[in-house]
Formats: sequence, C-alpha cells, structure tokens
Amino acid sequence: MARDRTFAAQIGKRRSIRRYRPAPIAPAKIKRLLAAATRAPSAHNRQPWRFAVLADAESKSRLAAAMGARLRRDRMADGDPIAAIEADVARSHARITGAPVVIVVCIDLADMDKYPDQRRSDAEYVMAVQSTAMAAENLLLAAHGEGLGACVMCAPLFCPDTVIAALDLPAGWQPQMLLTLGAPAVPGKERPRLSLDEVTWWAVTPPSGAA
Repeated sequence: MARDRTFAAQIGKRRSIRRYRPAPIAPAKIKRLLAAATRAPSAHNRQPWRFAVLADAESKSRLAAAMGARLRRDRMADGDPIAAIEADVARSHARITGAPVVIVVCIDLADMDKYPDQRRSDAEYVMAVQSTAMAAENLLLAAHGEGLGACVMCAPLFCPDTVIAALDLPAGWQPQMLLTLGAPAVPGKERPRLSLDEVTWWAVTPPSGAA
C-alpha cells in the first residue's frame, strides 16, 4: 500500500512544461516512453495508438510552419486582430520548434470493429480516442519518471489534414495531439483542481474509516 501511495504522490507532482533546455533526448529513452505508452488498456485490445516522433529540427519546423499558416488563416477568417493572430502563431511555432522532441499522437481505426449504423460507429471511434488518450497519459507519467518535462497540445484536432500533409503520415493515421518533450527549463506551475466532492457521485455513501 505504501508503494501505491508513493506512486499517487508522484502523479500529483507532474506538471505541464512548455519551455525546455536544448539538450537532445537519447533514442533509448524515447523508446522507453513509447513502450510505457503501449502498456495502456485499449478497447478490444486493438491498440489503435500510433506515434510519429519528431526529433530533428527540419520536421519540427515544417510542422510548425504548416500549422501556423493554418492557424493564421482560421483566425483571419474569424476577424481577429492581426497583432493577436501573429502573437498566437509565434507562440505555437516556438512551442513546437523549442522542444527537443515532439510526438504526434494519432489513432488508426483499421483494426477497430465496423458497424453499419452511425451510433455504434461513433462509439467505436470514441473508444479508439479514449484508448489513445490513456496511452498518452502513460507517456506523460513515464516522462515525469525519467525527469523530463512534457506538455499536451491539442491543436492537431483543428487541422488534422494539415498535420498529415506536412509530415506525410502513413495512411489511416489521424492526428489527435502533440506531446512536446524535453528537460525542463523552468518548473511547471501548480494548477487548481476541483474538489472530489465536485466531481464525484457515490451511488452508496462509503463508510468512514481508514484506507
């Protein structure tokens, strides 16, 4: 039990890190993180997660430029102020290119069950997304355990075709998020959490007492 509590305490210490030192991450360490990700549970054990690893400056720069251009077009269509748009684009570019490693987390539905109706097809899609999100969380926790910082960027959900084209991803891979990785340049910030009472409903009130 003491070991479980220690692990829970380590989870509580994980922070989102957005600024990194320039030191590269050894390929063996990246592989350990990916191996941890693949130990996540998945619907039907179909393991729909896929990972594109960007550790070179050229691929990160190409992705950042493509996503930045799409962001600029979208926000200009919204009528946002030019200065705010350019600041947003610059911030996104810096976050992607400033990380020693960027992992594009994708789903692949090829092995998921197929249904003739939309309701069950939608459920199958959500199960693939949930499975892949659990794999991403495993990777985040493994990175924390290795002394690395990491952060999730969900921007690919707004421009999946842009990400696919920029990286020439394999057929069937659908980008879900970017995970930036590196040795932290600054400590992460503590973020407030809702209380357990606000997010929990007990069907039967649990008895009080020691764990």
